[in-house]
Amino acid sequence: MPTHTFQLNGETVTVDVEDDVRILWVLRDVLGVTGPKYGCGINVCKACTSHINGKAFNPCSVRVADLDKNDEITTIEGLADTAPGDGLHPMQEAWLEHDVAQCGYCQPGQIMAAVALVNKVREEGRAINEADLDTIRNVCRCGTYSRIREAIKTGQEAMARGL
Repeated sequence: MPTHTFQLNGETVTVDVEDDVRILWVLRDVLGVTGPKYGCGINVCKACTSHINGKAFNPCSVRVADLDKNDEITTIEGLADTAPGDGLHPMQEAWLEHDVAQCGYCQPGQIMAAVALVNKVREEGRAINEADLDTIRNVCRCGTYSRIREAIKTGQEAMARGL
């Protein structure tokens, strides 16, 4: 069986799986990382959203063979380690402040998409706007979209302050 090595939440991992296995299944079934959720398996619902090299991606749609040994995957489990301090990531704190979650199933993917979007617009030297928020396509069956949008704005402010 082929061996695949990559970075996961700051650590090097090696797995023995077939090349065509999707990263989501490697994370959940092989490595026991269950933050990225299985929703649709076809890159539509975005419940599995994580980061690869700092950019949002959906591990349900990427084969493990497409990873390089230097590719860094960050899941919700490793997000807090990407921010200063010892607590939660500022976006996670904003989620709590705005009481976003209802069922909570989509929330890891929502948070990961939000952080990637904020980082992207910060690289462009600007603040997030309503049009940017409209680009987030993560599905929330509970419909907490207005709280999600408010939490993203609060999280952006906290990230800018380096909290």
